[in-house]
Amino acid sequence: MAETQTDAARRRVLIAEDEALIRLDLAEMLAEEGYEVVGEAGDGEAAIRLAEELKPDLVILDIKMPIMDGLAAAERIAGARIAPVIILTAFSQRDLVERARAAGAMAYLVKPFQKSDLVPAVEIALSRYSEIAALEAEVAGLTDRLEVRKAVERAKGALMTTYNMSEPQAFKWIQRTAMDHRMTMKEVSDRILAETAGGEVAEPAS
Repeated sequence: MAETQTDAARRRVLIAEDEALIRLDLAEMLAEEGYEVVGEAGDGEAAIRLAEELKPDLVILDIKMPIMDGLAAAERIAGARIAPVIILTAFSQRDLVERARAAGAMAYLVKPFQKSDLVPAVEIALSRYSEIAALEAEVAGLTDRLEVRKAVERAKGALMTTYNMSEPQAFKWIQRTAMDHRMTMKEVSDRILAETAGGEVAEPAS
C-alpha cells in the first residue's frame, strides 16, 4: 500500500472544470489518494495554457466548458503529447465518448462519480499513455505504429483470457519479454497470437 501511495504522490494532476464545486470535490478526492493537484482551470483555453506551462502527469477535462470545450482542449493536449487526458461527461452525454476517444482521451468518467470510479480511471489513463509512449519509441512510422498497436492489443487480450492477467500486467509481460529476448513487441505479440491459435501458449514467467 505504501508503494502505491508513493507512486501516486509523484503524479501531478491538472483539473479543468467550470463548476467550482465539482472541481473542489475532484481536488479533494485526488489529494486523499496521494495525487498532487498542481493546477485548476475553468475553461479549455486556460487548461491548455496551464498544461503547457506545468507539464502535469495527467489532465482531467470536463466536456462542457466555456471559451473552449473539453474535447477541443483534449485534442490539443493529447496531440502535443503533454499528458494523458481523462474526460468528464454527464450521463446524457454518453454519445460523446467516441468523440472523446477520437480527441485522444485515455479514459472517461461519467458524472456523478465516486472516488472508487475516479482512481481506476486515473490508473487506466496513465497505463494506456505509457503503453502508447513505449510503442511509439519502438516504431517511428505512423502506419507501422498502428500495426504494432493492433498486434499488441490482440496479444494482450490473449494473455488476459488465458492467464487471467489485468491489461497492464499483460502489456508489461509483452514489454519485458521483448527486452529479455531482444525482440520487438510486435514480434512477441505475433508469437503469442500464433501460439494461442495453435493452443500452445508458453507459461508467462512470474
